[in-house]
Amino acid sequence: MIRLSDYVVSPYLIDTVDILISLHPTQTRVRVQSLMRPNPTRIPGIVPLHLDGDELTLVSIAIDGRALAADTYRTSADALILKEPPQQPFSLVIETVIDPTANSKLMGLYRSNGVYCTQCEADGFRRISYFLDRPDVMATYRVRLEADRKDTPVLLANGNLVEQGNGPGPDQHYAIWDDPHPKPCYLFAAVGGDLGHISDHFVTSEGRNVALGIYVEKGKEDQTYYAMDALKRSMRWDETAFGLAYDLDVFNIVAVSDFNMGAMENKGLNIFNDKYVLASSETATDSDYALIEAIIAHEYFHNWTGNRITCRDWFQLCLKEGLTVFRDQEFSSDMRSRAVKRIMDVKELRSRQFVEDAGPLAHPVRPNAYREINNFYTATVYEKGAEVIRMLKLILGEVDFSTGMNLYFTRHDGHAATIEQFIACFAQTSGRDLTHFSQWYDQAGTPTVTVSRLYDANTKMWSLTFSQQTPPTPGQKIKKPQVIPIAMGFVKAAPGSDPIQSSSNQTTLFILDEVEKTFSIADHDASAVPSLFREFSAPVNVQLNLTPTELLTLAQHDPDPFNRWQSLQTLAMQTLQQSTIALKNGQSAHADHALAKAIQNLLAAGEKDPAFTALAVTMPSEQDIAREMMSNIDPSAIFFARKTLRKSIASHCFDTASILYEKLESSSDYAPDAHSAGKRALRNAALELIIIADVEKGGHAANNQFTTANNMTDRFAALASLVYSGSALRENALSHFEDRYKDNPLVMDKWFALQSAIPEPETLKRVQNLMKHPAFSLTNPNRARSLLGGFAMSNPTQFNRADGAGYRFIGDIIIAIDKKNPQVSARITTAFRSWRTLETGRQTKAQQALLTMSEHKDLSRDLRDIVDRMLT
Repeated sequence: MIRLSDYVVSPYLIDTVDILISLHPTQTRVRVQSLMRPNPTRIPGIVPLHLDGDELTLVSIAIDGRALAADTYRTSADALILKEPPQQPFSLVIETVIDPTANSKLMGLYRSNGVYCTQCEADGFRRISYFLDRPDVMATYRVRLEADRKDTPVLLANGNLVEQGNGPGPDQHYAIWDDPHPKPCYLFAAVGGDLGHISDHFVTSEGRNVALGIYVEKGKEDQTYYAMDALKRSMRWDETAFGLAYDLDVFNIVAVSDFNMGAMENKGLNIFNDKYVLASSETATDSDYALIEAIIAHEYFHNWTGNRITCRDWFQLCLKEGLTVFRDQEFSSDMRSRAVKRIMDVKELRSRQFVEDAGPLAHPVRPNAYREINNFYTATVYEKGAEVIRMLKLILGEVDFSTGMNLYFTRHDGHAATIEQFIACFAQTSGRDLTHFSQWYDQAGTPTVTVSRLYDANTKMWSLTFSQQTPPTPGQKIKKPQVIPIAMGFVKAAPGSDPIQSSSNQTTLFILDEVEKTFSIADHDASAVPSLFREFSAPVNVQLNLTPTELLTLAQHDPDPFNRWQSLQTLAMQTLQQSTIALKNGQSAHADHALAKAIQNLLAAGEKDPAFTALAVTMPSEQDIAREMMSNIDPSAIFFARKTLRKSIASHCFDTASILYEKLESSSDYAPDAHSAGKRALRNAALELIIIADVEKGGHAANNQFTTANNMTDRFAALASLVYSGSALRENALSHFEDRYKDNPLVMDKWFALQSAIPEPETLKRVQNLMKHPAFSLTNPNRARSLLGGFAMSNPTQFNRADGAGYRFIGDIIIAIDKKNPQVSARITTAFRSWRTLETGRQTKAQQALLTMSEHKDLSRDLRDIVDRMLT
């Protein structure tokens, strides 16, 4: 176990690194020369030099040009230790041999589809050479790549290209790249292959002319132009919003098909899963375009929040990831609809992070201990980390937040920083004591805020009492009160008008920083409805007993779009929970005519704000309902309760949805902009209601859209409607889709994922058969995540089958994957994270599947960590 409290500085530092990599499919030779020196801040005395390593073949080791005797160092499975290194600056040269083709873990340097690629975060560089593989050791890098000229014509690395030519052999060539900015080794990158590319340029606010390139598999270059446009918009936005300009002469992106993550922010050479680069109207949905835009931005924004300023140790991971997620969310909000983006981000937070916080994998935004760092690239670090930054900005205000960010960039440029140093910048510029606020980084769990209200008719004053409680989490039983910003107002429907009285537009910020606190608000009458946590001002659960009438008032008249959406979700959730309980007790499910009428009214006026309306008329998911119930969960009862309510609402709205569907007829020209995407989203939401209300009529409409659509968004939405409605046209449509896209792996991922989530008993057998499909590969992370991750994460009724077959199937598959790629096996295992909240029968079967996995003696460290934490 590695603990934050045990951190000590590295006893040795590295100033410069010169790397020679001679690429070969099975015998790649790596020579690393490091100019090292003792760390002047460590305790004096000779300290052995401990270099990390993993699956390396050591060829030679020398200090200051002299080969070391065998008795001066020792090697183990994960280290090379120099017993008495020099106590003055010295040159250390280490040569190793690695096999990129055999590297199925996709960490370090690996070869896939003929392309050499690296992934070094968090600790992959040790699979390239013995090294001080820790983020607080920063150095400048100069890299020479050598390879066969014909097979590997493209050679890329971090920084600027300074030299290229032929040699050293007759059929070889080389390229030398220099990165003048100090960085830790996890940001090292190298790529070699026969790749196509597109080029562009960007002139920074400082006048630097930056050459831009996106490299992909040949023949796919025409699918990269949206990514290039997103990159250029990201670069300009970072200059405008944060005053941050790019600092090299070159910025390259490489997209590869085998990649464990979404993307990696290596300095000047971002490496992407091709899923988040390639896009065309024929192959990518509107959601794909939005994700490409966001992830391109995220990785670029890391140039400052992650690269120029990195994290001192991996416990500070949220310092780069949470902050950069906040920045990419703000970028997407400016590029698209801020209201819709906020709702989407909160949906993601609740579905992933709230569930994580409530289960055995709960941990603080800054963990205090870990066994395997790869398992802490979590929703808590990323999404909750971003929410902490958002709260900080809300509490401080725009000016003080901006001033604090500027001080952070100035003070810590070129450094490996900590959360304390980051927060200190805002405390200094704002003059505020942020000690209590910093607790958000160190305390796990999602607070629940309970609200009671009292109205005094004599003074016309409301008193709102807020109390907070955070449930115990693993390792943290006693919780302290958090600093919770509450953005609130009051809403009163203006008779005969669509929106709102002027008083409703007023938003006041209150700070709940005690277990309980009462706020008094004047100048509102008794009929005013409190609108709390506007724009979701804090990542908390809220308990406020609003009546259905009050919720409908907020849904129709609240000036805050988030709370309008939230009010409908709350109203639907109340009905769904009641129905679920009723079904478990052998009673009938509930319907809600007021909710149906509200949704009908939204649809009727939906063209005014189509993207928002599409979200607002979508019912909470099965996972949402389970999260709210949190104990004795019966996924089958939840499924039938939701199905009943959706049928009731769809039947009520059938005529309105049909009219809207026809009015929003798809344009002949596809454009991925936010407005066009919003119209498609609303039209497809209307189609879903139509087919739920009448499978036959809706099926014909969906099939017609499927066969005539000129873009993937509409085609795939129609296919999904046919598949999930159980239409008789389903199998034929699936077959046609397969025939059309069988040679496109990324589109086939959609096809696999769609089928894996069908909520029918036959789906388990379907998934098992699809594993034999020629387009499926268990060793490709995208394929495994789409089919197997889709089944485990997105099909609650069939993964959580009462007979336990879903658990056993996924458990066996996880063991098979673990032998090749531990990161993928560990991620899929998190599907079990809520097993303790299930009803007793399913709980027992899920536990048994986990116990069966735990009995395997040769589990990877990644998987062992997750399984043990699940069972603790």
